[in-house]
Amino acid sequence: MTEPNVPRGPRVFSADDPKIIAETSSADENFSVSDGVPEPAPTKGASIGGIFLSAVTALAGLALTVSFANFVSSALARDDWVGWTAASLLIVLIASGGIIILRELIGLIRLRRLKRLKADAEAALRTQDASLERKVVSALAATFRGRRELGWNLARLRDHVGDVRDPGDLLRLADRELMVPLDAAARRLILLSAKRVSVVTAMSPMVWVAMLYVAVENLRLLRGLATLYGGRPGGLGALRLARMVVTHIVATGGVAMTDDLIGQFLGQDLLRRLSRRLGEGVFNGALTARIGTAAIEVTRPIPFLDAEPIRVRDLIPELLRRSKTDTGAGR
Repeated sequence: MTEPNVPRGPRVFSADDPKIIAETSSADENFSVSDGVPEPAPTKGASIGGIFLSAVTALAGLALTVSFANFVSSALARDDWVGWTAASLLIVLIASGGIIILRELIGLIRLRRLKRLKADAEAALRTQDASLERKVVSALAATFRGRRELGWNLARLRDHVGDVRDPGDLLRLADRELMVPLDAAARRLILLSAKRVSVVTAMSPMVWVAMLYVAVENLRLLRGLATLYGGRPGGLGALRLARMVVTHIVATGGVAMTDDLIGQFLGQDLLRRLSRRLGEGVFNGALTARIGTAAIEVTRPIPFLDAEPIRVRDLIPELLRRSKTDTGAGR
């Protein structure tokens, strides 16, 4: 007979009861931590399709390379006009490639020299080192020697070098005589580039065309500013300069500041009077102006002393006027 289903009442037991300890240990042995927890899916390696495409791509590249090498070797082995033409083209290829590599190296060296010159100028100002200051000014004059537009300024700098007595005044003299005209030219470069970006962005029918033009125009602006201050970077130098400029903008929080300025000038009642495309153009132009001012801060060989710094807030009103005039004339 089975006992009736009678509810069990509470019982009193001791924690040291050996029966309870034995039952608990047996339950723990039967329980596994992994019970009820799904095992992670095994990681998959490279797929067969990916391996196939990689092998086909590598094989096609190898075939093109071998066929090109066979063509060149067979053309050079011929003793007729084909062989002479191939040999001449190979000489031109090697010479032009060497010149390109040399120009890239010289551009990188010039950028590094500008960076070191600015670091020395800041150290001379910080330590009040007159000898280091004179070395910096001499290197600065040597950097701009041969520039026809700065001939009169270099002559004035040479005439007044002997009149300077206090530390820091020689760098201020160089800032007034050499950097002020270059800053004015840099300001014009930034405004022209920002205006082109804003107009093309506002009138371009395709977004990708506008994006491509903005990228090319910004790289050209960076190269132009670096060349203006004595850098003359090549393609790799321009990319390195772009990385330096982006790092500087991120470090100084310039993107947020540019957004605030654009909101200040495009806010209020202006957006209702401007079209959406014109607003996008002005926004891209303002970002180009911010990149240009950051490039000046990176490539300028000495810090701003007596010269007035170029700020985005001073460029945006003029950019707005030019953009509205040009887009209105284009319509």
